[in-house]
Amino acid sequence: MPKNTHIKNNLSDEDIKRLHRKMLLIRKCEEHLGEATKSGAFPGAVHLYIGQEAIAVPLCDQLDNTDWISSTHRGHGHFLAKGGNVRQMMAEIYGKSTGICGGKGGSMHVADFKKGIIGANGVVAGGMGLAVGAALAAKMDKKGAVSVIFFGDGAANQGVLMEALNISSLWNLPMIFICENNQYSEFTHTSEVTSGKISDRARPFNIPVYDIDGNNVIDMWQAASDAVRRGRNDQGPTFIEAHTYRQRGHVEFEYTFLSRSYRDQSEVDLWKRDNKDPLLRFETYLLEQSIFIKKDLKKIHKEVQDEVNEAVNFALDSPEPDPKTAMLHMIEG
Repeated sequence: MPKNTHIKNNLSDEDIKRLHRKMLLIRKCEEHLGEATKSGAFPGAVHLYIGQEAIAVPLCDQLDNTDWISSTHRGHGHFLAKGGNVRQMMAEIYGKSTGICGGKGGSMHVADFKKGIIGANGVVAGGMGLAVGAALAAKMDKKGAVSVIFFGDGAANQGVLMEALNISSLWNLPMIFICENNQYSEFTHTSEVTSGKISDRARPFNIPVYDIDGNNVIDMWQAASDAVRRGRNDQGPTFIEAHTYRQRGHVEFEYTFLSRSYRDQSEVDLWKRDNKDPLLRFETYLLEQSIFIKKDLKKIHKEVQDEVNEAVNFALDSPEPDPKTAMLHMIEG
């Protein structure tokens, strides 16, 4: 990144430090979950956000609790970026009663309406309609709130995206579409299943488009800033395609059922280098700008790791859900 890029984009050194710490929290949470799932520490599968932290954090940093986000099966990063409680998230993934959904939702369904987090969703593109509904409610409320839908390149091929783009444009809704193009739809490269540029799909609906490097924190912050401003000023929806890379598998234990690898390790290693990995790349920038020295980074890494360790211990020490509560929060027919 060029020198002083953040200052030109109205980001102070303190803003930059805050973004870095939130990205680091997501990375360390996901690294723990990646290791813990191998030992069967908790029920269910996890889909990790490692390598994509520079997308959710700069956007959610510009939102507040009255704004809405809808997420994906890869939703831990979105949850934490929007201000979700790390202890309650960890307890939820471990299936404990102190979890944000009482231990009943698990990894793919973390949600907190008090924070404006409609929730992660195990159905591909399943959150799209929910986000549009939230955007309509926000427009009717007339309080300047916006609604964000995070989705992947695979979800971009679902018909509901066209419906969401159409109605958002037609009704001038405060919607922000964030396509996290991590290059893989489960086990298939995007080029094999997706025709054309995903961002071009918004253009016929007269929706402004940003096609950016999703591993560049400051570029993402600027695009998000424009999108949030448009939404709050009743200027309608915005579409952002953020190009990134999924460093981990589609699901953490995919090695147990795949007969062969669907990508070369050399490709993964390339995206883990410090000039591509969003966290390492950002930390290089922090050092170059003298915002931190290496000693500072080491201290922050320890502080964040301690926070994650405390959250894990909280989850481990929490009780299992009471079986008597199994039918609570169900919709009766």
